[in-house]
Amino acid sequence: MAVRIGFIGAGNMGGALIKGLSNAGTGKYELYAYDINETAIKELAGLYAVNAMPSIPTLVKECDIVVIAVKPVYIEDVLNECAGSFNDSTIFVTVAVGIPIKSYKKILGDSVKIVRTMPNTPVLVGEGMTVVSFDERVNASEREMIKDIFKCVGKVEELDESLMSEVTAVTGSSPAYVYMFIEAMADAAVQSGIPRALSYRLAAQAVLGAAKMVLDTGKHPGELKDMVCSPGGTTIEAVAMLEHKGFRNAVISSMMECTRKAREIARETV
Repeated sequence: MAVRIGFIGAGNMGGALIKGLSNAGTGKYELYAYDINETAIKELAGLYAVNAMPSIPTLVKECDIVVIAVKPVYIEDVLNECAGSFNDSTIFVTVAVGIPIKSYKKILGDSVKIVRTMPNTPVLVGEGMTVVSFDERVNASEREMIKDIFKCVGKVEELDESLMSEVTAVTGSSPAYVYMFIEAMADAAVQSGIPRALSYRLAAQAVLGAAKMVLDTGKHPGELKDMVCSPGGTTIEAVAMLEHKGFRNAVISSMMECTRKAREIARETV
């Protein structure tokens, strides 16, 4: 029997998940969606097998899993519309940043099953990194089912909710730092005379390939770095300059600032 999954919000994140699930295999999932932007729903329905729903309560009553993919500022209004429309088996999955599980329970009740997730923007191309935290009411088989949903758009890791603010810097926000690094590499290549468009492709593929080396080989990043740094060669000169300019410290300090802000947002929403 197909799992019925409903999406409240069909923007970038909701749309990416719908795309990924649509490609997961016929008959595995039945997809439903509601968005205040009717045009967005019509466009999705034209591309994928998703049922457009007329209201939030209607969607919640129909689905086994409800994914709330709206901005944090709209969460309370959405939850108020959900209240009273679900049963004890309904699982609520949120992609909103900074809002703890207990905040959802304040509106929906202690008996509701909540899953807190933090996907990052590469889910849009099927290469996301999603971190999930589960309410204690979510059982083992349900946890695997939720993980399977997010595996359709990338990798999934489980983490205790107490560390969800701390993980923001290394998953949710990190694509921005990588884009800056790619842009800087490309700028340097352009300065050396390489065409701009080609410079972006070369830099992006270098980052993609290096990341895949870490994941596929299981080797320590430092070991992989040493493999490239020949004695007296070009790479060790570049590495030495990065160290001189404080590259590592800049990254670590920036991520700690990101973590500080994430903790602050979490405190404000409790």
